[in-house]
Formats: sequence, C-alpha cells, structure tokens
Amino acid sequence: MEKKLNSCPILVADDDEGDRFLINKAMQANGVENPIRFLGDGQELVDHLNRNLEMFKQASAPDLPCLILMDLNMPRLDGRETLKIVKGHAKFREIPVVILSNSKNPKDIAGSYQEGANSFFTKPLDYMDLVGLMGLLKIYWFQNAKLPSEGV
Repeated sequence: MEKKLNSCPILVADDDEGDRFLINKAMQANGVENPIRFLGDGQELVDHLNRNLEMFKQASAPDLPCLILMDLNMPRLDGRETLKIVKGHAKFREIPVVILSNSKNPKDIAGSYQEGANSFFTKPLDYMDLVGLMGLLKIYWFQNAKLPSEGV
C-alpha cells in the first residue's frame, strides 16, 4: 500500500516559539498539506518517535514522519545529540532530517552531515526568504525526491 506524501507528518523540533510560528506560516504560504507536529526540543522529538514505535506494536504501521526539520541549539537534548539518536536507530535512519539552524559555524555544518543530516540550512532572517526556503523544501522532498515512506 502506497503512503500518500501529503498525508505523512512533518516533525519540526525547535525551542523558539517565534521560529515555530514563522515556519508554520511559511509552510501554509506554500500550500503544504501535511500535518505538522511542532516539538520544543530533541527529547520531545525522540519521545514522539518512540511512542509511535510503541503504537506500531498495536497497529499495522507506525505513523513515522516523512521529514524532520530540526534546530541544533535546543535545551535538554540538542539537535546534535538528537541527530545521532535518530540516525543511529534502525527504524528512524531513513527519515530525512533537515537541519534548520541559526548557526553558520562550519563545525556545526560538517558535524551535522557526518552524523547523517540530509541537508543543512541557516535560518533566513527575512520572512519572505523563509517562505522561499519552505517552498524549496516542499518541491524537493515532496515533489521530486523519492522517499522510503512512499513504499510503506
């Protein structure tokens, strides 16, 4: 059974409420139809993924996201450690993870790719640039790239 890409959830892990609001608005401006779940830090993201695996034991298929957008600098469990956990887990490693951070540090960029990030973007300072970035992500991940979730 094929999973529709516009129905699979997008997870956004970011501790900044203002950034979550703007990301949501930018996705709406691009007509993203996917359900979007906002999480305040990496620990919430990992807990959410693990709960879905637990529910998998009782259902026919886990409701895993088809895309994760994640900040690096978050409390409790930061994006660096969260990325290691997600990409180190057999059930989660195929989920595309896009880092969306204020960091421009080359070590953060290189480290994110070394740990398995699929893309790294510095958060735009201008809202219209964020709208453009969300449009780019929509076109790339949901209209052009072939995702493992398509065969689920």
